[in-house]
Amino acid sequence: MSHLLKGLRKRKNQELSFRIIFQSMLTAICLAVGFIFLGKIVFKLLGVTLGDFMVAGGAILFCIAIMDIINPGKKRRIPSNELGVVPLGTPLIVGPAVLTTSLIIIGEYGLYATLFSVLANVILAGIVFSLSGILIRLLGEAGSKALSKITSLLLAAIAIMMIRKGVAQIFNL
Repeated sequence: MSHLLKGLRKRKNQELSFRIIFQSMLTAICLAVGFIFLGKIVFKLLGVTLGDFMVAGGAILFCIAIMDIINPGKKRRIPSNELGVVPLGTPLIVGPAVLTTSLIIIGEYGLYATLFSVLANVILAGIVFSLSGILIRLLGEAGSKALSKITSLLLAAIAIMMIRKGVAQIFNL
């Protein structure tokens, strides 16, 4: 009997994981595509420049990275029905860096290339999330913590780059 219950629990966890991953990918795609089409219009209405958005987005990313570096053990309470939307769909898959980059590359590579690259990145993130159980088993607890610290440090560096480029754009440097 306990074997059967374990199997059902495992299947239920797999179904929940699939639902959360699907929800995060759908959220990310909707947000990115909506922003690609409406971002510049919203910026114009609000009087926000791309440089302003880069600084604000970089500051938010930096705060997230610092929180993950300083308080790695602190668990945030997130209801499972919202987990796919926040924090996975946004800001993890599609956040300030992706949104800013999307607006920049539209001008350089065009709409279709931008849409394709965003879609490819979201699919890649979904694959990584789907394989996360295997990756965690391969890395072990210590390896997972080390990788988490490194990715948080990289996120902080990306945040600083966004702030630097945003300030340069604001002041036309």
